[in-house]
Amino acid sequence: MGCGTVTITLRPILPADLPALIDLYEASITTLAEEDYGEDQLSAWIDQAQTPAFAKKIVENLTLLALYDGYLAGFATLKGKDHIEMLYVHPEHARARVATTLVDALERLALARGAQALTVDASDTALPFFEKRGYVAQRRNTVALGDVWLANTSLLKKLVPAAPTSTLQ
Repeated sequence: MGCGTVTITLRPILPADLPALIDLYEASITTLAEEDYGEDQLSAWIDQAQTPAFAKKIVENLTLLALYDGYLAGFATLKGKDHIEMLYVHPEHARARVATTLVDALERLALARGAQALTVDASDTALPFFEKRGYVAQRRNTVALGDVWLANTSLLKKLVPAAPTSTLQ
């Protein structure tokens, strides 16, 4: 049986996408972060999707959706020109290059916006992914979500512009 090529495409968010993004966010946290955080932490984290601040982060920043063969598979948000605010992948598409495709695009956009480095506050679940991409830990953080505390790590990656392609003269 032959294996077809899967296509991951990106597009900007549309207002109608918000309910699907919330569902993906909740599924991602529930399934992918369950080994790194306790039930009360996961619940407090998921509850953030019901706040006005969550929708504001998605709408006011540059948010890209990843479609895996046409199905919503992930999303990522670039805050300003140099900070990855959010990166979430649906569990059915974990380790299928969705996060890689999203972060590749955010790194290119950050460079195009003049950023020399990109930062992210990565969950313990996402930390190995970012470290493999060359992000370097700067500090550990504790974040209060109501009366629950979550840990994450601030990382930084220096961005290097792509080498110019030679042109014939």
